[in-house]
Amino acid sequence: MSRIGKKPIAIPKGVTAKIEGNTVTVQGPKGKLDTALPAGIKMEQRDGTLVALRENDSQAAVHGLARALVNNAVDGVTKGWTRELEIVGIGYRAEMKGKGTVVFNLGYSHPIEYPLPSGVECAVDPKQTRLTLNGIDRQKVGQVAAEMRSLREPDPYKNKGVRYAGERLKKKVGKTGAK
Repeated sequence: MSRIGKKPIAIPKGVTAKIEGNTVTVQGPKGKLDTALPAGIKMEQRDGTLVALRENDSQAAVHGLARALVNNAVDGVTKGWTRELEIVGIGYRAEMKGKGTVVFNLGYSHPIEYPLPSGVECAVDPKQTRLTLNGIDRQKVGQVAAEMRSLREPDPYKNKGVRYAGERLKKKVGKTGAK
């Protein structure tokens, strides 16, 4: 039995959850999110909490997933989700162009313009080497962070590039160090 799937989801004050078929709509102070449930999983509202129920054991694999997706939506509309990126390298930087575009200079012959999708906001620190992504949809914030990281992934020899804040990298030894 799924341990995560059995846990009830507490609905904080100021958040409303509506269940319509296989879609759960969560509305809170930061916005509104719709979450589609996999086939065979139902959500029920019981005295201020949401509970994920499965029809039979063949849905055991997606039971915890469905509960986690709805829980992420509830957390997103109350607190929001944040992802931080660091840019390491001489001359590597990022800056905001208008409200919805981030321009990266990552050692290529041209700057890279990255348009932000709706629902994701970006803030660049004054040194232009740290980005903070915010949004209510955890999947969208994580996807944008992954796409920005893929513009120049950290090099294994010099560790230059775009990385997640706090990411531990394993540095390889160059030609001279291998004896």
